[in-house]
Amino acid sequence: MLTITHVNIELAEYSELFMLISAFIYALAFILFTVDAARSSQVIARLEAELSLEHSPVDHRPVLVGADEARDATPSGPGVEQDHLVNDEMSYGEVKRPLANVAVSLTVVAVLAHAFAVISRGVAASRWPMANMYEFLTASALVVAAVYVLALTRRDVRFLGLFVLGLVVSAMIAATIAFPTPVGHVQPALQSPWIAIHVTLAVLSMALFTLTFAMNILQLFQSKRENALEESVKTTGERLLTSASFFRLVPRAFSLENWSYRINAVGFVFWTIGPMITGAIWAYESWGRFWGWDPKEVWTFVIWVVYACYLHARATRGWTGNRAAWLSIIGFVCIIINYTVVNIWFPGLHSYAGLPE
Repeated sequence: MLTITHVNIELAEYSELFMLISAFIYALAFILFTVDAARSSQVIARLEAELSLEHSPVDHRPVLVGADEARDATPSGPGVEQDHLVNDEMSYGEVKRPLANVAVSLTVVAVLAHAFAVISRGVAASRWPMANMYEFLTASALVVAAVYVLALTRRDVRFLGLFVLGLVVSAMIAATIAFPTPVGHVQPALQSPWIAIHVTLAVLSMALFTLTFAMNILQLFQSKRENALEESVKTTGERLLTSASFFRLVPRAFSLENWSYRINAVGFVFWTIGPMITGAIWAYESWGRFWGWDPKEVWTFVIWVVYACYLHARATRGWTGNRAAWLSIIGFVCIIINYTVVNIWFPGLHSYAGLPE
């Protein structure tokens, strides 16, 4: 039976206001991250003026996490070692990036304003605020930004700011322009405690997959750059610095791959518990069956299979380097298809209220 609850219009208006404020601050942070990336050559010049470049050649080959034959897959050598100014553990070092630091501070402020907007929307409607595409996109953007800020407290992932904030801003724009939805009631099937578990775990796993997607994209470019650098060292005996200064502030490809693998493994667990297991339970509660061939259910399973193949191939079949990165990227593309093309244009049981799951 449909439960009618009072909607707090005033609180809903505050929610919309703070949603716009957070989007504006995210945009400012994105601009600063962009400028920081464009001025990376100045940052590097300042750092190299402060540090001695006379390091003894080091030729160690780090081991990829969860992968066989890693030593044969990772370029290394004096040229590659000296060209990177960020260590492989992504810990905070000597690289001072004031613009990036201000962007990080703005991101923290935006996350706080964004969290208030999402929470107040839920309180205003007296329900979990993830019941339509507008709420799903804004909540997803919040979790992505919050996970990124949390990662910043442990690792120096400022190099991801440009890409993560770009995706966050895109999600906020899409929610505002394409799916504007006033605060209101939802249909009976959505008035279930499973929505809090099911959709929240889906959003959390997507946030982690978003971080790995950005890492994988950077990994492909970094790998190409490192191979060219290694080749120049072998042929000329000299260290050739590339013009892409920003990538000297990005960890090496094997480090990006290591962290991407770890994060994907955690995201896969959340995806298994959330969309797969709790989704089946909720489907049985709502429609009397655990599994059907609804388009969203099929694509949720497809995503699960792609990431399962990625983890298995990399851990046991030696799929390292660019092959692993591409497989992970394909998984994220499937997620985008699932929550855009399938959710909007393919009719099914999950489309009646704009619910993404």
